[in-house]
Amino acid sequence: MRKKSKQEWYKLDNAGKLYPSIASTRRSTVFRLSAKLSEDVSPEQLQLALDRTIDRFPYYKVNLKRGLFWYYFEEARHVPKIQKETHYPCMFLKFRKKKTFPFRVLYYKKYIHFEISHSVADGTGAMSFFKTLLIQYMHIDKGIECKHLYGAKDIHEKPHPQESEDAFKRYYNPKVPVPEHHPKAMHFPFPLVEKGRYIFLTGIVPVKKLKELSKEYECTITQLITALYFESIQEYMIEVKKGSKRRLSDRIVINIPVDLRQLYPSESMKNFFVSLTPEIDLRMGEYSLKEIIAYLKGYMQIYYTKKNINRYITRNVKNERILFVRALPLYIKNLIMPYIYVKFGEKGYTTSVSNLGLVVLPEEIQPYVDAIEFYPAPSEVNKIKMCLCSYEEHCYISFGKTVNSTEIEKYFFRNLRKLGVPVKIETNQD
Repeated sequence: MRKKSKQEWYKLDNAGKLYPSIASTRRSTVFRLSAKLSEDVSPEQLQLALDRTIDRFPYYKVNLKRGLFWYYFEEARHVPKIQKETHYPCMFLKFRKKKTFPFRVLYYKKYIHFEISHSVADGTGAMSFFKTLLIQYMHIDKGIECKHLYGAKDIHEKPHPQESEDAFKRYYNPKVPVPEHHPKAMHFPFPLVEKGRYIFLTGIVPVKKLKELSKEYECTITQLITALYFESIQEYMIEVKKGSKRRLSDRIVINIPVDLRQLYPSESMKNFFVSLTPEIDLRMGEYSLKEIIAYLKGYMQIYYTKKNINRYITRNVKNERILFVRALPLYIKNLIMPYIYVKFGEKGYTTSVSNLGLVVLPEEIQPYVDAIEFYPAPSEVNKIKMCLCSYEEHCYISFGKTVNSTEIEKYFFRNLRKLGVPVKIETNQD
């Protein structure tokens, strides 16, 4: 009888280690990439495409296992199966359950969705997988061969050794001081929807118009969108304080994940990002859009540098290496990690803005892909989050919400329209 080969195993990266312990029905840690095709999806062809793609990403073809002190991933001998979408997006993945993958591939009519837990990868790694999946689907369905992959992976090539590395540890410098902890920020007072429900609202806007506005204000598209978001939350807070006795914190803090691969060379397909947290404090007065943009430009010039980012990398790795933390059994970590994550993470910011930038697909498959969208993972503390990405002529600005209220989005898209930007709204909300 032939002896089974030994299964590979992978450590969770520095950022990913936290997520299995905090994952719940309210905080699933699962985000989504979505493609709208020009034709209905063929489930049979999509399954074949996934079969081809997953073997090129062995560090995603894994099941979560319990160690004494930490979770780890073990190579799966079975293959993932596609599913027809029947529930709300970004729902809790029971990936601590035996033989459950930490991602899912869904389809519905013309849509292909890729949902993945942050324990495995960030947006950059997930997008590389998703592009590879789309290319393989088009190759099987249409016989299309792509000359350039634009960040996707060649399924015939072996993975680069760096793809499965923890890039945080490569660039860790123990001599660098850690950043200070920020006090509690303002949080939206809206009541939560029932568990198992997650609401999307997407504004589709012309990229050309955003570029024109960014040029006019001498800033990036991310800075423009973030400034408009700050302005919209500010307007909401001013209105609330006029007609209510409700007490809200005056600190509006927006969490902005930044891809570290732009500063530090790395082929890692795991998590390699840190979050910057610009803020405005309404005790200092009301801010104009120009003031917020000027502040954000200055903030990014100061904080988005290697010298400052090194502090965040050092903090992350040092926290993991503290002897007390390392020595705690996993079942104790599972009890305390959600509390630590809320107190030292989510309570420190109001909401988040994550921009995957311009998504470029091979020109051979572009006619068959009408839209690419990006959606955040749900949270019970940061009840509203924003993700955006651009594809061809449009930017897709998506709010993910665990609340029914649409007040914040109304302020935001109204302010965008005031600047002359046409907006088309799509939502799964009743």
